[in-house]
Amino acid sequence: MSAPQVIGVVGAGTMGSGIAQLAAQSGARTLLFDPVEGAASEGAERARAGIAKLVAKGRLDGDAAEIGARLEVAETLADLAACGLIVEAAPERLELKHELFSSLSRIAPEAVLASNTSSIPITAIARAAADPSRVVGLHFFNPAPLMRLVEVIAGLESSEEALAVARAAGEAMGRRVIDAEDGPGFLVNRCNRPFGLEALRLLQEQIADKETIDAIVRAAGFRMGPFELQDLVGIDVGFEVSKSFYELSFGEPRWRPSPLSAQMVAAGRLGRKTGRGWYTYAEGEPHRPADPPAPEPPEAEGLVVISGFLPIADELRELAEEAGYAVAEDSDGEVPWLIVECGPPEEDSPPLQGAPRVLLCAEGALQALDQGGSAAGFHALSPLGIVELTRTPATADVAAQRAEQFFAALGHRSVWVADAPGLVLGRILAQVVNECAFAVGEGVGSAEDVDAGMQLGMNYPQGPLAWADAIGLDHIVMILDGLREEYGEERYRTAPLLRRITAFHEHEHFEHEHGEP
Repeated sequence: MSAPQVIGVVGAGTMGSGIAQLAAQSGARTLLFDPVEGAASEGAERARAGIAKLVAKGRLDGDAAEIGARLEVAETLADLAACGLIVEAAPERLELKHELFSSLSRIAPEAVLASNTSSIPITAIARAAADPSRVVGLHFFNPAPLMRLVEVIAGLESSEEALAVARAAGEAMGRRVIDAEDGPGFLVNRCNRPFGLEALRLLQEQIADKETIDAIVRAAGFRMGPFELQDLVGIDVGFEVSKSFYELSFGEPRWRPSPLSAQMVAAGRLGRKTGRGWYTYAEGEPHRPADPPAPEPPEAEGLVVISGFLPIADELRELAEEAGYAVAEDSDGEVPWLIVECGPPEEDSPPLQGAPRVLLCAEGALQALDQGGSAAGFHALSPLGIVELTRTPATADVAAQRAEQFFAALGHRSVWVADAPGLVLGRILAQVVNECAFAVGEGVGSAEDVDAGMQLGMNYPQGPLAWADAIGLDHIVMILDGLREEYGEERYRTAPLLRRITAFHEHEHFEHEHGEP
């Protein structure tokens, strides 16, 4: 299927003008319409300026004036009659989209009609068209000229021909095209829901403050933490999306909005656009201090016993040996300087004793794993960033001190947080992976498209499912089961697909389970 030679865009705001820019860059004659007087001309000029900037930077081949000349202003909707594809980028109001799709299906009955909506079901939009089979979703990410991803969404009635036209157009625009079935948030926005929601839950429970949560997430390779991201997008925008997800799902516990978001909106603290959200934004001043460097590593001393079968245990053994520790998997009669337990012991094996201990808080909180004991707790994921430490009232000072010293000797900063399964990063990522597994298991998208979408659309340092493979699916399920046991909430139930892969394919990876590379 070849891309349409004439593409129409309805709506000349930021997204509409960006989509029109991509269409012109793809070689198509592009018609931009907006009912607001002067808006289409302004949007076309904005798109031409974007084209000129890309050409000047060497990121787009060709003559800027020639490419820009493909972009024309349409005076009326009727001017779009010759289009093979029309992309709607109007405000997110269903009644407005119904009016547009009803009119467009009469004006251009042979055209594929695509909505750039990020929140309204495509099936609901399509019912206003004369032929719902010609309606699809074509969801670009903001800013469209820079984000190299587009979702093609199949509504209940969308034909294969219409979907193929949309895919061909997205590919001609140089985007990575991923497929999604219709549903709340489609694929990428759905899979990313827990990134902010679980962070809000952590803050609500005072597991850590917002600065610490954001710092831990940044250290894992994200460009910004969840609270910084909420401020950038707009807390009110995120809250409305949360309410939409919850309503469309008829009360799915994983998508329950946070009362903290409601409180911030009620206070008018909406983020960067109001100068105050989770952080305060003053001109010329940073909203947060810079992340401190890793500590100067202290000298390694003595024997460290590192037990466990999870990949994090192997990584810690390697790092500890590089730091100069003597490393073993059991003490073999020698008194260790520190015991690091990474996961549950083998059945019937006695617990390691005789030295300060630090336990991986994955399958449960430290309080549950070491009832009445003196151990400290930690959690970290591969690749190691900030190591999170926790303690209970019974934790011995020597265990806490040696845990700090050990991870510093490995060259990693540590922070203290309150006790919970998975602590901060583990809990957020486990919920993200779980949502991805729900989406794949429900046929919303493929594992490969999930990972590509989360990297290209949400700037993840790596695809969450590939990341889960590297961490170990057992590790992810341990955290989810620990949270379910701790809270007794359906919010933390493990996706059936994730449970099935872990139970029946002990050494298999998530992507391999689905026949993907």
